[in-house]
Amino acid sequence: MDRVSKINYYLDIAQTVAERSTCLRKRFGAIIVKNDTIVSTGYNGAPRGRVNCCDRKFCIRDELNIPRGERYELCRSVHAEANAIIAASREQTLGATLYMACMEGNEDLLVENTTSCAMCKRLILNAGIETVIVRDTRNDYRIIDTKEWIVNDDSLDGTRGY
Repeated sequence: MDRVSKINYYLDIAQTVAERSTCLRKRFGAIIVKNDTIVSTGYNGAPRGRVNCCDRKFCIRDELNIPRGERYELCRSVHAEANAIIAASREQTLGATLYMACMEGNEDLLVENTTSCAMCKRLILNAGIETVIVRDTRNDYRIIDTKEWIVNDDSLDGTRGY
């Protein structure tokens, strides 16, 4: 019997969480795991009580042709990583691992080479999360030591917004 690896087990769960996303562009799912226990989950969608883009049937950033990584202040969604962090205590996130998967809008196609936006990187760092594991394909993933985000601070070059 071939048993799924522990990393792919958690990535499978993150991918399932992404199915709850209400974003029309990209559906992200994130889970935070510490000591082999799932601490919290999060997906991208409008804040509680606000109308979701999937219910409105349009995305303002698409309407305005805004590229990825720019003008997030116009986006209605709270990102998956942020929602997972909000749902956990700092004690639970210190030293934890965040697993993340992303799929195209209405499709079940995984988005390869995705990563957290600059704002979510800041949240992850402040939450004390040590590792981020991002699914690229059904069996391939990247393991990111968040210390790399401190050493290679991409917010210093001024080329991206959030």
